[in-house]
Amino acid sequence: MKVIALNGSPNKKGNTYEALQLVAGELEKENIGVETVTVGDKVFQGCTGCRGCRAAGRCVLPDPAFGEIMDKVLEADGLILGSPVYYGGINGTMKCFLDRAFFSDTRGLLHHKVGTALVVLRRSGAMSAYEQLNNYLMASEILMPPCGWNIIYGAQPGEIREDKEGIQRLRRTGKNMAWLLKMKEQTKNTLTPPAPEARVFFNFIRTDANFKP
Repeated sequence: MKVIALNGSPNKKGNTYEALQLVAGELEKENIGVETVTVGDKVFQGCTGCRGCRAAGRCVLPDPAFGEIMDKVLEADGLILGSPVYYGGINGTMKCFLDRAFFSDTRGLLHHKVGTALVVLRRSGAMSAYEQLNNYLMASEILMPPCGWNIIYGAQPGEIREDKEGIQRLRRTGKNMAWLLKMKEQTKNTLTPPAPEARVFFNFIRTDANFKP
């Protein structure tokens, strides 16, 4: 089994990277491979809403780096999203990548993978950024392991090592993620997942001429 850890920070070996390694370390103890991919040091155009992915089955914007990372994500059994907190949210590069990655999954290839998220910050904005990451996972019907709030504090590189509670939460998330991945693997031939359904769309702005508010 293989998990991809996406580092949303522009710092390849900063606190976000270290936080991801806390989760990865527990997975590796269970013989689950983890590859960390840095997203935050790339330059990605955001989703333009062109909907070209509806026909192509993947994002059609010309961006080889995006495609290479997306291939890794789709091939993996699990996914870890990690981002620093910028102004109460995830950083811009990470959002550009995730918007395109999840919106363009028109074939549902992310559905029922195992995934979790974490955020790293100095002071404020933890929950809003954490919820942003979790929204991607939930909207794509990704299986999320039980965990507490995966939030860890630190400003300068290495400061997260002082957040003992945060470290424990991330380690426990790694253990639970390994457990869920193994459960899924062991039942793949005996337990059929729910069948996919064609997506139904509804816009809240009505254009029906007969509609009266």
